[in-house]
Amino acid sequence: MLGATLDLGIDLDVWPWVWLVIAVVFAVVELTALAGSFVLLPFAVSAFAASLAGFYDATIELQWAIFIIGGGALWVVLYRYAMNFAGNNEIAPGVGADRLVGLVGIVTTAIDPDDSDRKGRVTIQGEVWGALAADDVGIAVNTKVKVLEMLGTRVVVTPVDVTASGETENQESS
Repeated sequence: MLGATLDLGIDLDVWPWVWLVIAVVFAVVELTALAGSFVLLPFAVSAFAASLAGFYDATIELQWAIFIIGGGALWVVLYRYAMNFAGNNEIAPGVGADRLVGLVGIVTTAIDPDDSDRKGRVTIQGEVWGALAADDVGIAVNTKVKVLEMLGTRVVVTPVDVTASGETENQESS
C-alpha cells in the first residue's frame, strides 16, 4: 500500500472548513472555559493554518502534519515563554504591608496602651502607619520600635533597646 493516501471518509473540499471550525471551537473554548491559559490556543492557530493549507489544495496528510506538529511546536514555544515570564515576575516574599514586619521605626504620635483614641503613629521607611502597642504599655514619641506584625492596616510594635554602639537590638536590615 505504498502511495496510499489518508482517507477518513470526508471529501477533500470539506477539510478546510473542518479545520476552520476546529480553530474557532478551540479559540472559543480557550477564551471562555480555560480563561486564556494558552492550552488550546496553539492548536487553534495550527488548525487555522491547516485550513489555509486546505484551501490551497494541500494534501490531507500535510494538513494533519500542520495541525499536529505546528500545534505542538507552538505549544512548546508558548510554554517556554510563559515559564520564563512567570519566573522573571515572581512576587518577592514580604511584599505589601507584610514587608514591614521586623523593621524598626520611630513613634511620631504617642501610642496609648488601651488604644482608645486610635491616634498612635509610627514612621517606618518614610511611611506613616497607625500603630498598636504589643505589650499594652504606652510608648512615647521618638521611641524606636520594632514591628512585630500587621493587624489590618496598623502595625503592632514593641519598643527596642538601644545598645551603646547605637545599633538597635534585633534590628533586621532594611
